[in-house]
Amino acid sequence: MSALTSIEKRILSYLKDQEAGATVTSQSLAKALNYGGTKMYKKLVRAINYLENIGELEQTKRGHYRLSGKVSKTVVGTYRANAQGFGFVTYAEGQPDFFVPRGRALNAMQGDTVEVEVLKLANPQTGKGSEVQVLRVIERAVNQLVGEFVAYPSEVRQERQALGYVLPQGDYSDAVRVEIDPAGIQPADHAVCIVKISQYPTAEAPHILRGLVAKEIGHRDEPGVDILSVLYQFGIPHEFPEVVKEAAEAVPQTLSAQDLANREDLRQEVILTIDGADAKDLDDAISLERLDNGDYVLGVHIADVSYYVEEGSALDLEAYQRGTSVYLTDRVVPMLPQRLSNGICSLHPHEDRLTLSCQMVIDSQGQVKSHRIFRSVIHSSYRMTYDDVNAILEGDEGLRQKYAPIVDLLEDMSKLHHLLEAKRIKRGALDFDAPEAKVLVDGQGHPLDIQLRERGVAERLIESFMLAANETVAKHYMTRDYPMLYRVHEQPDSERMQRFAEFITAFGIVLRGKVETIAPKQLQQALKQVDGQDFEQAVSTMMLRSMKQARYSEEALGHYGLATAEYTHFTSPIRRYPDLIVHRLIHRYLDKKPSHQDKARIFDQLPGIADQSSKMERRAIDAERDVTAMKKAEYMLDKIGQEFEGVISSVTSFGIFVALPNTVEGLISLKDLTGDYYEFDQAHLLLVGQRTGRIFRIGQKVKVRLEAVNVGEREIDFGLLEAEPVTGLDVDLVLQRSKQAKAANKSAKGKTQDRQRQDKSARASVKRKRVTKEDKASDNKAGASKSKGSKANKGRQEDKGKAKSKSASKRHRKELSEHQSKDSRQAKKQSFTGDKASKKSAKSTESKFKQFKIKRKQPQANRLG
Repeated sequence: MSALTSIEKRILSYLKDQEAGATVTSQSLAKALNYGGTKMYKKLVRAINYLENIGELEQTKRGHYRLSGKVSKTVVGTYRANAQGFGFVTYAEGQPDFFVPRGRALNAMQGDTVEVEVLKLANPQTGKGSEVQVLRVIERAVNQLVGEFVAYPSEVRQERQALGYVLPQGDYSDAVRVEIDPAGIQPADHAVCIVKISQYPTAEAPHILRGLVAKEIGHRDEPGVDILSVLYQFGIPHEFPEVVKEAAEAVPQTLSAQDLANREDLRQEVILTIDGADAKDLDDAISLERLDNGDYVLGVHIADVSYYVEEGSALDLEAYQRGTSVYLTDRVVPMLPQRLSNGICSLHPHEDRLTLSCQMVIDSQGQVKSHRIFRSVIHSSYRMTYDDVNAILEGDEGLRQKYAPIVDLLEDMSKLHHLLEAKRIKRGALDFDAPEAKVLVDGQGHPLDIQLRERGVAERLIESFMLAANETVAKHYMTRDYPMLYRVHEQPDSERMQRFAEFITAFGIVLRGKVETIAPKQLQQALKQVDGQDFEQAVSTMMLRSMKQARYSEEALGHYGLATAEYTHFTSPIRRYPDLIVHRLIHRYLDKKPSHQDKARIFDQLPGIADQSSKMERRAIDAERDVTAMKKAEYMLDKIGQEFEGVISSVTSFGIFVALPNTVEGLISLKDLTGDYYEFDQAHLLLVGQRTGRIFRIGQKVKVRLEAVNVGEREIDFGLLEAEPVTGLDVDLVLQRSKQAKAANKSAKGKTQDRQRQDKSARASVKRKRVTKEDKASDNKAGASKSKGSKANKGRQEDKGKAKSKSASKRHRKELSEHQSKDSRQAKKQSFTGDKASKKSAKSTESKFKQFKIKRKQPQANRLG
């Protein structure tokens, strides 16, 4: 184990001089050690993190640090493989990954839980991360894989004693093969199969597994097989067990007098639902009354799913395992059987339905003055769609006549929505209004079009009302100290926020406040500064990526993005298990006040439910993103050679990602940017030409040609045709820096080849992220859209796309880029070796370049050159 750095030694020395058990914050430590300034503070934080990693320091519940009194050289974490033989180990959320060099991974596979030994500590001064070796595999992540079967020729079958091999779907190295034993099912060539693993990799054959085909899903070209394979890949059950089906069939589809006992009868009130036109699981309805004093009485009425799904029943256990409904391009995989989700629980118009209601009296400032939470029965009067409500509010005369009885009601709802939205904005709530795409498919699952989802007043109105109800329910039970399941979104990690602060300086924006305690209001101000700019979406996306993931918790930790101290999920129990639990608790508390023993028992159950629900939510999101990426790639298959205009959505050390207006995203590889040698500035996410000073940055308009598509790998490759000149940066300073660095460029050819080899490995590690808007109306509404059309021979087209592809390797660049960014280290500048004076000069110029002198200019619209 290498020696500690000077910063790490100073930290330990300082703490040893304090009283036993003394704790410090990173800020107080920086002050004591005189580490002022952002750059030094970042190094200090890295040093603290790694001293904690090896057991020298420990963190208290309050986030302070102290000496732990023990040192551990081993760490347990999750292994993530790279196609080139190296890997990374993630051990704690928000902490930098450990790097596993080639040959040090033992026989670990993607996702395995491993114990590693620290070989070299990270060096905060150089930015180089810790290196480890895998000592043992503690737990295998998977016991089955999904992939396409490729048959061996007869002579190879004899030699290998195998029918062929399966290329597993997901984040696996190109080298990984699962050889198929003859004892199991003998699948057809190019069939997509489920393989039960019988033998894991060994040191002698680190990429070869053995297994039996457990199920043949279907030929790769059969309609629907592609999406079924994703469901199997992520372990998402799409069929209900017989015992669950039987339980669902036993649920009555009409209400009895007994069902109405102890419920307020709201069937005479005007209550309506507003959803997407294709939605079938209608779990929320709303009502509104305007009082003489100007106050509003808002009613949010949610399907009482918990009345039908009893705790511990077959329906409940299945819902717990699924966690959430999954919405894919051509289907919905429901959490509950359709007899409930689309039947007795769905708030269909003109039918009596059981609900839990949250009624709020709201004043003209958007403040909830009082509220009630109670059992109810409703009779929805209208089943409205977002499109119709938006049209009515925009003055469509035909629809205003058709729905004349509720036009005034809808306008009042719009007014209340604007009050609630203004209140959220005032307190600092963040609105990541990222474009969402909907892939329209025909009856065979072939994509016909990609359309952006509109988010009009109707969508935002429902969002405002659901947020108000969720917040009110959370506050109600938190103030009473009753156990509850909360939706939490914690303060952003200071290092990630520091990187975001550095990134936006390239756009002339200065983030006010300390990154450790940055308030949502301050981030909101940054979003306002980019409103209407070409790079608005890029800044919004990068800000969202700097946030922690929202999750479920038994503790009310607040919701950072919504700028509220109390928040839960109450409004979607048909499709989310946490909402079902919240309803179940509400029923219990309406019946009687919980005793201390009741509280303790309930509180002990909630952490497991919260953890399971968070995991299942993440699984569903990953599957939905994967299917969307697959269908987008398939949509682009027949467009190879066509030209498109787009915007740079991400800049990395290995290339540029470009997003088209329909949200399709593809890569321009760094090796294809000819005519110059480009240096990556990680802090500001720029590529800078060493000779010409040409700059590529996020938000820049470009014109590209589609070069290749690989549906199986979800890869889209673009070639650059034109790029809008970058304005606002001091290009003279960039050119000066380039000239200074030019003296050190003697080994350009060798370095370029090294970089291209790195690009090949890096290309295997990026998985494009789709931004998920937290608690938006789209998170409360979902449905599946189907349309009819002609079938396309996807298999032949995909083969054509693969043949034209410049790289058949998987995009596992994510691991490499995340390792660099989590360490918060600057990318190694790929400048060329020279004399010491040249190095010193380049370093001096680099420090100047970091401090961009911004010249604000109006962007030149639609100019490409």
